[in-house]
Order: sequence, then C-alpha cells, then structure tokens
Amino acid sequence: MKKTICTILAVVAAASTVFGQSKSFKLGQWVEIQNGILKELNRTYVDSLPLDRIQRVGIDAMLEDLDPYTQYIPEEDEEDFEMLLNKSYGGFGAVIYKPDKESNVIVNEPYKGSPADKLGFRCGDEITAIDGVPVQGLTAAECTTKMKGKPGTSVVFTVKKVYTGEVKDVTVVRERIKLPDVEYAGMLEDGTTGYILQSGFTDGVGAEVKAAVQRLKAQGMEKLVLDLRSNGGGLLQEAVNIVSIFVPKGSTVVTAKGKDDSATMVYKTTTEPVDTELPLIVLVNSGTASSSEIVAGALQDFDRATIMGSRTYGKGLVQSIRPLPYNGKLKVTTAKYYTPSGRCVQAIDYSRRNEDGSVGHIPDSLTREFRTAHGRIVRDGGGITPDVTLKDQEYSRLTYSLVVSGIIEQYALDYVRRHRSIPAADDFHFTDADYPDFVAFAKGKEFDYRSSAKTYFDQVKRELESDGLADSMKEQIEALDKAIDMDKETFLNLKKDEIIPFIEEEIVVRYYFQEPGIKIRLRTDEQLKEALEKPLIQI
Repeated sequence: MKKTICTILAVVAAASTVFGQSKSFKLGQWVEIQNGILKELNRTYVDSLPLDRIQRVGIDAMLEDLDPYTQYIPEEDEEDFEMLLNKSYGGFGAVIYKPDKESNVIVNEPYKGSPADKLGFRCGDEITAIDGVPVQGLTAAECTTKMKGKPGTSVVFTVKKVYTGEVKDVTVVRERIKLPDVEYAGMLEDGTTGYILQSGFTDGVGAEVKAAVQRLKAQGMEKLVLDLRSNGGGLLQEAVNIVSIFVPKGSTVVTAKGKDDSATMVYKTTTEPVDTELPLIVLVNSGTASSSEIVAGALQDFDRATIMGSRTYGKGLVQSIRPLPYNGKLKVTTAKYYTPSGRCVQAIDYSRRNEDGSVGHIPDSLTREFRTAHGRIVRDGGGITPDVTLKDQEYSRLTYSLVVSGIIEQYALDYVRRHRSIPAADDFHFTDADYPDFVAFAKGKEFDYRSSAKTYFDQVKRELESDGLADSMKEQIEALDKAIDMDKETFLNLKKDEIIPFIEEEIVVRYYFQEPGIKIRLRTDEQLKEALEKPLIQI
C-alpha cells in the first residue's frame, strides 16, 4: 500500500513538473517567435517599420483578449491615467468649449474653488491665446494640452471678458484639480431624509462620505439615501471604508481571491461605525459597478440597507497596478472579489470564449443561491439584484439627441452671454414663456431630431427597398411616413416638459457651480421619489 501511494505521488509530482515546464516552454516559445518576427520585419520589410504603432497595437490586442480591464499605460499616458484613477489633473480648473479649429477657447464651466474661479473666470469668457500663441488653428485637444501642466507652474492666457469685451493677459498658476466623488450631500425637501450622491471611489472618498453622514445627522437626518447610480467604482479600500460607516467594527466586507490561496485578501472594517441603525436606501442601476457593487452587496448581505433600482453591471474583478520598464504601468486583473455571503457578482466569464472570441453573460439558470445575515436569498453571477425594483427614468430619443449633440449645453452658453445674472438657484425656473427662445435656437442647429418611431420606420423602409418590395407598397409607405413624420419645431414643443429640466440644470451650473445644478436635477428625479415611497426591508 505504501509503495502504491509513493508511486502515485511520484506520478503527480512528475506531471506537475511537466505542466510547469510546458507553461514555461510555451512562454519562451512565444517570446522567441515574437522576437524572430520583429527581427525579420526590421531586416526585410519593404518600408520603414512604424515601431511605436505596431508595438502598441500588439500589446493592446494581446491584453484585450484577456479582459477589458487589463491595460498597458505608457509613460506618455500618465496624465490621462491619473485622471482615470484619481479624477485629478494639473490645470486651471474649468470645462472648455471650442466650436472649431478657427474659434477661440470658450470657458464653459469653471470649477468651484479652482484657479479659474479664484481669478474670476466666468462662463462665456474667451481665451484667444495661450502663452502668446493664438488658439485659432489649434484643436480643442491641443489647447487642453497647453493649458494643463504640473501643479505650481504658470501659464498666461489672453482673455476676452464675456460682458465687457475687455482683453487682458491673466497669469494662471496651475493647481492639482480634483473632481469630487461626493457631488452632493444635503437634506431633501421632507426635512428628515439625507441624500448623498457619490460618483466615484478615489482616495479619501470614504472620509468624505463619513463626514457628510455626520453633518446630516447633526441636521436631523432620520433616513439616508446613498445614490450609487452610474458609479463605475474605483479603489476597493474606499468601498470598505464606506461600508464601515454603517456596520460594526471587525465586519468582513469583501474577500479578494487571486491565482492561489496565498493571494487571498480579506478586508474587514477597522473603525467604529457612525450609525448601525440609521434606515438606509442605496440606489443602483446598470451603470453601478465594481466598488459600488461591493458597497451595495455588503450592505445587502448584512441586511443593513434596502437596495433599490435595477440590476447592477456585474464587475467582480479586482485590478492592481504593476510597474513596467520605461516608466510604463500595467493595470492587470489579479483577483475576483466576494461579498460577505460568499457570492461573486461577476456577470461575464472572460476565461471561456466562443469560437469567434466573443464572451457572454452567465445565464440566470447557472447562478447560485446565497443567504444574507438574516436568511434572505441572494444570487451570484449577475451583479447585485435590488431588493426593490424601481422603474427606470425614460427619455425620448429627441432629448437624448439634444444632450449628446450638445445643443442644450450650447444654448446655456448663449443664455449666459445674454443674462448677467439669474435668481438664486432654488428660485430659478426656466418657464413655458422662456421655452420658445430655446426652440428658436435649436431649430437652427443640426441634430437628429427623429422620433424613435420615425427611426424604426426609416430602417424598415430601407429593408423593404433592399427586398424589392418598396415599389409595390409605395402608397402605404408614403401614408405611414406622412403620419409619423414630425417637423423639428413641433417635436420640440411636444417634449417641452421633458426638456426644460435639462435646460434649467445647464443654466444654473454656469452661475452657481455643480451642487445647485444637482438640486435642480432632484426636482424631477422620479426614481428617487418612487424610492422614498417604498417600504424598507424589515428584518
């Protein structure tokens, strides 16, 4: 028996060695083949090799075959990576607008507290030159590059003021501009419900949310809404810090499991909570991902919050940053994370691909049941399913088109040029009497104003023409086309009530910055209103 066991162990050990050698051999083979191809191309290819381009294309294609989150960041992309990771950059702190290469740079929206704000830049001011170089002939991207820079360095803008027309040089000392993760924190109209809008998970956001909760409690908050809708996530530790505000110290929030057991990390709360009994609603949707799902999943598993909205994105993968030669970086997927009940919310299995290279969502039939702290059933493999499903706020195709094409934003800029001031944000209303002014502006702009019905009809019409059926159905096609076609002005007036809140918000932020604009948005947030009417889970 002993001999048999020894023989089996020897075979297993040999197999493991061969497997390890096989993996090493494959890697060495791949490197050798790649080097051989590059050497041969360099020696014999008819034209000069575009080495920088083919290097980047090759690396990106290789990593894309793994998952969308494993990425190469060369040194020259460091600034963009910093913006992605920490929502920060070196600059003067304003959104700019450049209609075309020959136009001036228009200050569209200064950030509160930024150098642009402190130096008195206003929406509508025009920058005609940067460090003496005229901006006419430069693209918006080229101007942005010149305006950004290392914090503490200076840049000189030649500025034409929006209301006086005065032209002067303004020296700007660049600062580290950090876009906020907590975009709004305040009490709702009922006077007892606090509301926190969180858009990211960069360094320090846990402390920001904690301070906001403490401030709202001091104002008499009896219930809190944490809005994580369309929050794409960020730092895992910050998710732990936010959960720690609401659950006892020492609670396991998330477990990250890597390639082997030695790579497993368990993240627990390490600080005393602010409040473990405050009624809590967490709003989520299909854009809620990654660290947002860790927060929602942990609070759901602890039966600590009522999750409301629609099913979340389903990103259960953890990325780490690794240094590479020549100051590059590799953002690489190193683990999957699991909520306190043991579920992984990852919705797509990138390790199993179809023959065409595509991947699919894990079907609901293959997901597994888990239990919350009080025995409620939750499932893995497809994001976080809310405890209470809310109807998604829907908008017409016209409204989407007006927003995406920038028509409403351009109108707000035009409005600011014609109005030095507006009432306080809480008192400002873009009225029915104001709306014809917007219609007149939008009528003169090019954008796709077709209704969804007209869009589908145009597609059907093309298919009928392709099938050779259009001539035989000519009268019916023309009659239906006439019935559903609508001119631009008529359609704009039809959707007035839907469009006006977007105009109000865009105008308000240009006079009073972002927070008051969010308060305007909350006026018409039907999903939030529905959430406040729903009962919370009772444990």
